[in-house]
Amino acid sequence: MKFIHIADIHFDRPFVNLADKEGLGELRRLEQRKVFKKVISKVKEDKVDYLFISGDLYEHQYVKKSTIQFINDCFKSIPDTKVFISPGNHDPYLKNSYYSRFLWNDNVYIFNAEGEKIEFADVCIHGYGFNDFCCSGFDLKCDLDKNKLNVLIIHGTLDGADDKYNSISRKNLEGFDYVAMGHIHKPMYDGKIVYPGSLVSLGFDEIWQHGMIEGELNCEKLKLDFLKLDDEEFVEKEIDVTEVLSSEELIEKISELEILDNQFVKVVLVGKRHFEIDILGLYKVVKNERIIKIKNNTEIAYELDKIASESTLKGLVAKKMLGKLENVTDLEEKEIIEKAIEIAFDALK
Repeated sequence: MKFIHIADIHFDRPFVNLADKEGLGELRRLEQRKVFKKVISKVKEDKVDYLFISGDLYEHQYVKKSTIQFINDCFKSIPDTKVFISPGNHDPYLKNSYYSRFLWNDNVYIFNAEGEKIEFADVCIHGYGFNDFCCSGFDLKCDLDKNKLNVLIIHGTLDGADDKYNSISRKNLEGFDYVAMGHIHKPMYDGKIVYPGSLVSLGFDEIWQHGMIEGELNCEKLKLDFLKLDDEEFVEKEIDVTEVLSSEELIEKISELEILDNQFVKVVLVGKRHFEIDILGLYKVVKNERIIKIKNNTEIAYELDKIASESTLKGLVAKKMLGKLENVTDLEEKEIIEKAIEIAFDALK
């Protein structure tokens, strides 16, 4: 049997925390569709028997009916391929969900929390789905057929990694010929237990390759290949500002970064800063549209202890600010005080 295994597509994810520039969320949602079409094309090209989708196909709270129609139309275009979906914590099988109230194509099978075994001539497909946004105390019980191949499709975590999301013991997975899992967004292989990872990158916390698993399974062997599908990459580029003495110089350094046409870039500023860094101001003047996020992880360069010992107005300011910083535990409040120090010292130059 030939199969393709995907998971964690998250159709119609809002991407609100991804960037401070407008329009990127819409671009990523279009990329989700583009990559999903690549999956369907591969199914057709290789005449794949089964398509396994291991949860979080869409975002229940945000998905539009037009997106569900798009997904179903894709399934209609592969009528000879059987599609199995195991709903996850972002797309649980609820009474008001599209899983329960939408008329899916005949080749689509959707599992619920009760679990089910679907039998074919040479294989039994077992599956479970979330019936809520969390699922704890999960007990996997499957009736394996020793005369056939046994495949499990499920969304969850292994060995108690997170009990809120279908914690499954590896011991309970013994006997399966392939376990198609979802929930972990990074590709992971543990023998026959496989996470394909998220289909496209969902942000800067997913800086790795994204795609699908294509497999062949028979009673003698399991052959797996990972196919990269996401054309866009999220990368971080660091700039040390310790030797940078002005905003103009910093803007030049950001503009000189080597950035490929398929990269979305997060610029991380590190080191000791000698001037106030205005992130919003940088966004206005940095022209490269591929730079979508700028993060200020720098520290002030002033030696406050040394300055506080001076018998000057600057020394008095430093002494007072040191007293304020000693009692601060909130990071945001600390940043406000440090900015006040920079403004005060600039005025006293």
